[in-house]
Amino acid sequence: MKKNSKLHGVRKSIHIISTGQQSMETFVRIISEIHNHVDAIHIREKGWTAKELVYVIQILVTKGVPLEKIMVNDRVDVAYSMKIGGVQLGYRSIDVSLVKKAFPSLLIGSSVHTVNEAIEAQRKGADYLLYGHIYPTLSKRGQEPKGLRNLREVIRNVSLPVIAIGGITPKNTKEILATGAKGIAVLSGVLLAKDPVQAVVDYQKAMHIEEVIS
Repeated sequence: MKKNSKLHGVRKSIHIISTGQQSMETFVRIISEIHNHVDAIHIREKGWTAKELVYVIQILVTKGVPLEKIMVNDRVDVAYSMKIGGVQLGYRSIDVSLVKKAFPSLLIGSSVHTVNEAIEAQRKGADYLLYGHIYPTLSKRGQEPKGLRNLREVIRNVSLPVIAIGGITPKNTKEILATGAKGIAVLSGVLLAKDPVQAVVDYQKAMHIEEVIS
């Protein structure tokens, strides 16, 4: 499987992550409308079975979504068997090094929350890092955001592409990317927006403006 070069820091990327608040039908409908504007689509649904994940991936493909854009959380078996872009691993997942050794063709994203976790994930073979949450967000009520300073610190200590997540809007996208982050990850800002297509276009414009300036 050819790894998606867009997620390796060749250019800044937009990741869309499922919210856990929508039906399969709603998720598929929105993704089919916006996938041309984004670089990665993460299916992060703890309540979906492997069979349901496979079903959604198959439907997305019939809607024209490229396999290489699709990522699943935790389920290495689903990612490998469906030949999708890769897998996103967190602290409850199988160790990055084990996945890397057993499935070298898979793109591996690692969700990290500290500099030490980022360094360790890089050492174990992760291909990119998802770091946050950067700003206050309703999905992390009561948890202190990491902020831009900590984001910069992570970026300074690893050579992997770092994707920022948490409370990111088109208005603050520029300051996120100014830290050296290689992309942004968005959930409700797009998937729960009144007009998801317009929402993702707004993020895309913010990304483009920053890249032109830099």
